[in-house]
Amino acid sequence: MQRRDFLKAGGASFIGAATASLAAAQTANRNSDDAQPRFQLKYAPHFGMFRHSADDSLTDQLRFAADQGFTAWEDNGMKGRSVQDQEEIARTMEQLGMTMGVFVAAGAGAFDKVTFAGNDKGAWDDVLNEIRESVDVAKRVRAKWMTVVPGRFNERIEWDYQTANCIELLKRCAEIFEPHGRVMVLEPLNWFTDHPGLFLHKIPQAYLICRAVGSPACKILFDIYHQQITEGNLIPNMDRAWEEIAYFQVGDNPGRKEPGTGEINYRNIFRHIHRKGFDGVVGMEHGNSRAGKDGEQAVINAYREADSF
Repeated sequence: MQRRDFLKAGGASFIGAATASLAAAQTANRNSDDAQPRFQLKYAPHFGMFRHSADDSLTDQLRFAADQGFTAWEDNGMKGRSVQDQEEIARTMEQLGMTMGVFVAAGAGAFDKVTFAGNDKGAWDDVLNEIRESVDVAKRVRAKWMTVVPGRFNERIEWDYQTANCIELLKRCAEIFEPHGRVMVLEPLNWFTDHPGLFLHKIPQAYLICRAVGSPACKILFDIYHQQITEGNLIPNMDRAWEEIAYFQVGDNPGRKEPGTGEINYRNIFRHIHRKGFDGVVGMEHGNSRAGKDGEQAVINAYREADSF
């Protein structure tokens, strides 16, 4: 089936008859022969990244991305969307053959709070409630991976005690996720540019914690931007932590924009993880270096260049 016909059929299945006609007309105007080849890795844009080239419609942004060869998507704020939007996003992605990446399951509001590293029962209960709520959202949007941010460190408690606290709470979170086949990915965040004072900030630290938790539901989100700032040595650190890495995110440094705007050799990195057999999602968690349609095309071109290995 040609993409044009495929999208027409898919659109009519979940919107009303009147809007279905409009969607069909818009799709008919899009020449399926112009669709670009798929990328070698599952790079995942996010809503707003291509809004000038598509429009503000969530589903149109997904369709535009698919036509450019992207096969995944991520949305940190998915939990805050309406059930109707979540279901529509999931249906559209299924029709387009796209993989859902991460949304934030727990920790979005805890950048200034001690949560995992402490032992406050109320804080732990809040985290576990967030995890339970996330299971329903993950099923609705067909997401396997969800980001967990373990909050701040406690300046008054020895570091190893905090690590033990974090491991214990993560074990409880894993018990919730495991029966549903979902995976929380722990994201170390840099202290020096963006998030000073957060407990989890290094890949070896995340590796130790995941090994201690010992669950397939607890893995690492390796954000290349953050780790270039925190510790560098990117490829060797990937290799050492490889068995615990389930997800990557991208952003060049400095600036946190698309590949090619900073110091990181993304072509080499993408080639490396591809050769190692990585089949998961590579989230495009960065801004566009230039505004408007030209800036959006520059992002697409940057990934074409970095993916040409």
